[in-house]
Amino acid sequence: MTIPQLSNDPGQQALYTLIQRSIANAGGWLGFDRFMALALYAPGMGYYANSLRKFGLTPESGSDFATAPEMSKHFGRTLAHQVAEALQVTGTEDVWEFGAGSGALALQLLDSLGDSVKRYTIVDLSGSLRKRQQETLKAHAHKVQWVDALPEQLSGVVVGNEVLDAMPVQLLVRKSGVWHERGVVWNTAAASPLQWEDRMTDLRPPMEVPGEHDYLTEIHSQAEAFVATLADRFKAGEAATGKGGAAFLIDYGFPESEYFHPQRSMGTLMCHQLHKADSDPLTDVGRKDITAHVNFTGVALAAQDAGLSVLGYTTQAHFLINCGLLPPLVDAPLDEKSMAQKLITEHEMGELFKVVAFGTTEWEPMGFSNGDRSYAL
Repeated sequence: MTIPQLSNDPGQQALYTLIQRSIANAGGWLGFDRFMALALYAPGMGYYANSLRKFGLTPESGSDFATAPEMSKHFGRTLAHQVAEALQVTGTEDVWEFGAGSGALALQLLDSLGDSVKRYTIVDLSGSLRKRQQETLKAHAHKVQWVDALPEQLSGVVVGNEVLDAMPVQLLVRKSGVWHERGVVWNTAAASPLQWEDRMTDLRPPMEVPGEHDYLTEIHSQAEAFVATLADRFKAGEAATGKGGAAFLIDYGFPESEYFHPQRSMGTLMCHQLHKADSDPLTDVGRKDITAHVNFTGVALAAQDAGLSVLGYTTQAHFLINCGLLPPLVDAPLDEKSMAQKLITEHEMGELFKVVAFGTTEWEPMGFSNGDRSYAL
């Protein structure tokens, strides 16, 4: 089958070809989670697997968005206090970071943690990002290693900043009171051949959404599976070494009651390109990020069901303040103060971003000493 020329970039054209063939092999309809996986992670072609710049503070840099470590070095330096406590509690010397991005967070943590970390392992599927991380972390090269999959057993402290939101989601849409799964088809007669198509399904959101109005939302099976797998590896590591682990995951999202609120009828799926947001993942595929807010209740239940304890859940603002963000800012330059404040102010990142922690044993991390919202999960 001939694929129309949709891009002058050979890598992006190859991605369109792969998606078209995947749709054809699936019988003409591809669930959105499978499309999202290709768009983001297809080797050498997907958004996180190609060589385009992703992380930066301004669109002039060619970047698409900034995460907290790019905004302020105080993010990682503050998180390091929590990681240091967790290393001591678990009796381990290993830190694992998932989706390390530019390497900025790893550098901040390694600079701050010093000899308390013997090995820092980055789990990242992107070869191009790995090269950037290696350059950023060259001063710590003797401690850092990269893997593209979890080992069979794991002990230590896991950190993940804006990782869960980039995991593929299924789309559910209620139309005229009937639930459908939203997928992608290839329509050669259309100006833009990637098109939506909804099919009736037995899938349902994890809680009933009141009303009969049309409603679009996301199901986070892969994020929940990731947490369950992490739990299995922690338990295997504890059985083999006697040392357990703890995980701290930071992302934007809501507890279940807010996530599936009747008024959130358009879902949370969003794309990011050159520091602008749009809601159309079917255009310019491979050149923009695709994300969905996290259902933290589903993630916490997956961890509990797999045998981990939920150690805390709170806003990023509460977490960072509890971990000591503010004292170092007293004598900091004004520009540093300004960027650090964005991490905790309600209208920036402070309220929308949350932190959830899991562990193989029960204990109270410092980040949740005030403002713990575990009751809301």
